[in-house]
Amino acid sequence: MPITADVIALPGASPRLLGAYVESLGVDRAADSRPDFLALAVAPGEVYPVTDPELDALVPASAADVVAAYQLTGRAGETALIPATAAGHAVSVLLIGVGDRSSRSLRRAGAELGRRIADGAMAVTSIVADGGEADVRAFAEGVLLGGYRFDLKSGQPAEPGPPGLAQLLVGTGGDWSAALHRASVTAGAVGLARDLVNQPSAVKSPQWLAARALDAVDGHGVTGRVWSTDELTRAGFGGILAVGSGSARPPRLIELSYHPDGAQGHTVLVGKGITFDSGGLSLKPNDAMMAMKTDMAGGAAVIAVLSALARLGVRHRVTGLVAAAENMPSGSAYRPGDVLTQYGGKTVEVLNTDAEGRLVLADAMAYAVAALQPDAMIDIATLTGAARVALGGTHAALYATDDALAAALTAAGEASGDRVWRMPLEDGYATALASDVADICHIARDGSPGSITAALFLREFAGGQPWAHLDMAGTGRSSENSGELSKGATGFGVRLLLELLAS
Repeated sequence: MPITADVIALPGASPRLLGAYVESLGVDRAADSRPDFLALAVAPGEVYPVTDPELDALVPASAADVVAAYQLTGRAGETALIPATAAGHAVSVLLIGVGDRSSRSLRRAGAELGRRIADGAMAVTSIVADGGEADVRAFAEGVLLGGYRFDLKSGQPAEPGPPGLAQLLVGTGGDWSAALHRASVTAGAVGLARDLVNQPSAVKSPQWLAARALDAVDGHGVTGRVWSTDELTRAGFGGILAVGSGSARPPRLIELSYHPDGAQGHTVLVGKGITFDSGGLSLKPNDAMMAMKTDMAGGAAVIAVLSALARLGVRHRVTGLVAAAENMPSGSAYRPGDVLTQYGGKTVEVLNTDAEGRLVLADAMAYAVAALQPDAMIDIATLTGAARVALGGTHAALYATDDALAAALTAAGEASGDRVWRMPLEDGYATALASDVADICHIARDGSPGSITAALFLREFAGGQPWAHLDMAGTGRSSENSGELSKGATGFGVRLLLELLAS
């Protein structure tokens, strides 16, 4: 991450923490150690927005006049930058709306501060001075996520400059180090997922993704195995092999295993790892291909989650499977009308080669059921445009065979900010997947709901344990910086799954 967050714990009542810090600015403090910003909260009020009571001491006008001049409402993430004086020094005060001070609002507020300091600036803030550990964690996580950057522009300095720094003023009565540690590990894992997804596909082959996965988990209590093409062929992974058959860069299955001492329970996470999706012989139009370097976002989330489990002290066994392939057209590519034999023997009639994600997921899921025998299984994928049409970019579609697992994922989504919405696994649409020549078709023939029928297809390979499917086609990428989301890859699913597994 290009920025860091720290706490300054000061004794005394919360409303005076900023004042105590400001007083320290005038005591032999070098100019280069003074903050670039003092960040203060603005919250909605019954009549007028409410500001930090210490704002009046920093600006020549009254706080009420400042709020009116900048037309502030206190909405979460709203900002205004104003000049001020602190201990005889000129400073900039960044007013940030905190909304209802929920974790969601504090993450959004923190993200705006993170964007301001991402180029190496320093900020001191009293926004969570009167909050608890959950508030500190949420705000710090927002700061770190908002400061994320990815670019491949030329002319970058050989040595990067100092990172941005956010110092959070807090009282002396909390376990702030634990809150910051969890925020830092979680945001770092999200950053890893974003980096993997944002990488151009000219570099990002299945083998490259496998190598980065092994690097990411090295030293973090995770063992890794990468299945080669020959191994996939011998074991009968017909879906992964077919999808990757049109590319000069062969497919891989990435298997990551976290098994701490005394672990109770075993969850398998399965991620779609299509490193580029041209549509294959069912070729996409150019505009639809532009974002297809992101089609391995589910796999990136699984890799990032496995990299963070040990650092969060998770005491649960977790296996991550990433089915990685490049879906390209060529003389060796699979075709509409082909019948594939998936891992375990089920045959599938292919009707459209641009519905490739469910074929690679099906292999990995069938393997998990047969060889790993999990207590629960969750797959995550940028799977269908239908899910994006239904839910937009705010929620991923959740399908589940188990109410308790669905409820746990929904709660984890609300707590983490990676929100999901449960959709129906409607059995009435299953007949749309009937095939005359194979056990099942992989897409519906009759225009039945695309996200639901994709989930019904995957259910055929889920076995009898609790299973959930997360269709993150709408949430995996963002067209703009919004709250803690960055333009491009969002890292969706990392916070959700870490919240679920850590709790």
